[in-house]
Amino acid sequence: MNEYLNVIRNNYANFTGRARRREYWMFTLINSVILILLQIPVQGAVIAMAAQNEADTAPSAGLTGVTLIFLILLVVYSLAVMVPSIAVTVRRLHDTGKSGWWYLLNLIPLGSLVILVFMVLDSEPGSNKWGPNPKGVNGGAPSSAQNW
Repeated sequence: MNEYLNVIRNNYANFTGRARRREYWMFTLINSVILILLQIPVQGAVIAMAAQNEADTAPSAGLTGVTLIFLILLVVYSLAVMVPSIAVTVRRLHDTGKSGWWYLLNLIPLGSLVILVFMVLDSEPGSNKWGPNPKGVNGGAPSSAQNW
C-alpha cells in the first residue's frame, strides 16, 4: 500500500528517475483491485438491463442512483490515476535501461506484450542515464531477497 500511496502522493506526474519492480507491481495490483471494485455495480446493472431487454419486459431499475454514483466514481478515479499510471510505467522502463518512449508500443498490436516483458525484467545494475539504482545496488546481484 505504501508504494501505491508513494506513486499517487510523491510521484504523481514524475516521469524522471527510476521505479523498482516492487513499486510498479504494487501500484498496478492495488489500482486493479480498486478498479474492479468500482466496476462490479456498473457491470451488474448493465447485465440486468441486457437481461430485461432479452425478456421483453418493462424496464424497471436500469441505471439507478447508486449505479450512477459508482459509474461517476469509476470515471473520475480512472482519469485521476491515468497520469501516475503512465509515469510509473515510464520510470519502470527507465529502470530497465529503456527510454520512456517505448511506452508507445502499447499503441500497436502485441506491443503491450513487449512492455509486459520489460516490466518483469530486473533493474539495470548500477547507475544509468536516468539515475542511480533504486535498489541501492551498485553492480552485480543483490545481496538479499528484500531487493526484489
